[in-house]
Amino acid sequence: MNSLATMRIWSATIRSGALPVAILALVMLMIVPVPSMVLDIGFIANIMISLAVLMVALNAAKPLDFSAFPTVLLLATLFRLALNVASTRVVLVDGHLGPTAAGNIIEAFGSFLIGGDYIVGLFVFAVLLIINLVVITKGAGRVSEVSARFTLDALPGKQMAIDADLNAGLVTPEEAKQRRQDVSTEADFYGSMDGASKFVKGDAVAGLLILFVNIFGGLILGTVSHDMNMGDAAQTYILLAIGDALVAQIPALLLSIAAAAIVTRVASPFDLSGQIGNQFGHAKAWGPVAFILGLLGLIPAMPQMVILPAATIAAGLFWYLRKNPIVAKEAEEPVAEKDPPHVINWSDVSETAPITLEVGYSLVELVDEDKGAPLMSRITGIRRQLSRELGFVLPLVKVKDNLQLPGNAYRINIAGVTIGEDEVHSKELLALDSGDCLEGIEGRAVKDPSFGLDALWIAQDKRSDAVAAGYTVVDAPTVIATHINNVISANADELFGMDETQAMLDTLKEAYPHLAEGLTPQPYSLASITKLCRALLKERIPLKDFRKIAEAMVNVGGAELETPALIEAVRQQLGGLIVQTIVPVKMPLPAITFDGELEGLLTQSVKAGSDSQWPFEPELANRIIGSVSDAVEPLQMAARSCAIVTSPICRPAISRLIQAQLSDVPVLSFLEIPETKSVEVIAAIGSKDSTPALPNPTVNADQQGEI
Repeated sequence: MNSLATMRIWSATIRSGALPVAILALVMLMIVPVPSMVLDIGFIANIMISLAVLMVALNAAKPLDFSAFPTVLLLATLFRLALNVASTRVVLVDGHLGPTAAGNIIEAFGSFLIGGDYIVGLFVFAVLLIINLVVITKGAGRVSEVSARFTLDALPGKQMAIDADLNAGLVTPEEAKQRRQDVSTEADFYGSMDGASKFVKGDAVAGLLILFVNIFGGLILGTVSHDMNMGDAAQTYILLAIGDALVAQIPALLLSIAAAAIVTRVASPFDLSGQIGNQFGHAKAWGPVAFILGLLGLIPAMPQMVILPAATIAAGLFWYLRKNPIVAKEAEEPVAEKDPPHVINWSDVSETAPITLEVGYSLVELVDEDKGAPLMSRITGIRRQLSRELGFVLPLVKVKDNLQLPGNAYRINIAGVTIGEDEVHSKELLALDSGDCLEGIEGRAVKDPSFGLDALWIAQDKRSDAVAAGYTVVDAPTVIATHINNVISANADELFGMDETQAMLDTLKEAYPHLAEGLTPQPYSLASITKLCRALLKERIPLKDFRKIAEAMVNVGGAELETPALIEAVRQQLGGLIVQTIVPVKMPLPAITFDGELEGLLTQSVKAGSDSQWPFEPELANRIIGSVSDAVEPLQMAARSCAIVTSPICRPAISRLIQAQLSDVPVLSFLEIPETKSVEVIAAIGSKDSTPALPNPTVNADQQGEI
């Protein structure tokens, strides 16, 4: 085992160090003179690498399958240029010794491929250069440029489409993450290919310039330094220069073809040969070919010995493909097997998405990807923001159409229960009245679904008039998104379950393993932690500082406490965190209290009905709610927060009473307020100087007092 681990370490070290060593070798190849044998090895390696790159490019199903191609192209180009520099040095220094002075590879290309005639070699090289530089390289560069531009332009739309699919529940978060990474990689790839195409073009130009350097340099050195006549010098040096140029130009041509094949590919499950084979595998394509070739073969001046066999082959393909048609599998879509009509699946009777938004047919355009899906991007932003505020990842919001709803109606469901519904108009704007707006704006009077404010639906061309009159103007997607935000905030406890608890515990274990070990499975089970967290969320206490919550649970040692008592004990430990969610640190806490006599009556009621969820007499409860509402209303109009402060015994019951009517007003106990926090009593319910407009209630003997 030790030897195997050592071999793996050495293998990883060699792989990580191979590329830097290879680049240093390229630099040394340009600077240090090398023998002709090293040049032969380098030229063969260059051809081998070019062929390998071409084969990988042809076998790639989509361009991203060869995402390293731009870098490989750069390195291959550098390798070829380094060989050109080294071979130029050898040709100019030792060229007078004969054709073998620069190695066997250059001699073979100079003698065999062009028959030893350097004039022919010049024309062959010129043709290859034109094909590479003017046709392949220029075309590939243009395709790369356009692809990069279109890919970058389409990037925002693709990201929005992924977010829309994620919000609609069509993909999982992991799939969405992978798709975002693919989109980003695609943009990077085409941007890199746009630049890499310049390497190919520059390499072709460099090959031409190096050829001229070798020819003119050789002629000068041959005639001046080695006393050769002009004919012998031309025969020797031009032949070597042409051989050297062809040795470099052929691998360059292979890489240019590979670059063009990569950038012109269309995503397909097949490699290039399979894709072409499928698309040419239709009998209708070969029938006309066979007919036209047959007609050409019947013309007397045409070479029938060549054309008629080709027509026969085309006719054979036509006959074969008619009998055995090739189905283009890449165009097939997997068809899901439909269950018989009498079969009922669990998917037919269950809803897996905790949050659903149903829209009428007139609002479908708000979630249509072709029209930008403005509502989907807003829902994604809401989920991200609320997840950050609440402290756990909110589930996806599944959006679907409901033909049973009116065209402009929408409905918000949480855990299968309809929590909110209203109507919006996608072609109009909602003007919210802040209370001091000027009159004179025409529109349909409604109530804002989120805050109950007076509002008007107005035409879009009246936006500026409404803003000038003091209205706050929002569009339909914003109205729905704000409503969803309020509904989720008010019902976050319904979205929190054991899976979310386990995810938070797993995160806690990574950062604070000892704290997590002291929290669960002893003394708290997963169910008890979930119940506590849901109780905190129900009273608008976020879980984002779960470490502090866990420490509070460990400190109270609540294994022997019942859930209600445990919740109150933990709340007292979290007093500073709770107060911070109500008012900033430097501001006093605006508090509504009960006078001593009423506090005593409430305490007696709670003790007498300790097993009751609603221990207060109904009329007394209604008058308490009315008094609290009158005291809170001025603060709400001024956008200020406040809290009801009472005794720890009464706090749970009063909280249930207040939350049923005034969900935005938190209820604290005296023990939850830190000693360093200043308190500003804005009203004392039950005192003679508070809420004077409220008459004294008639109560029974057990609940006598004045409110």
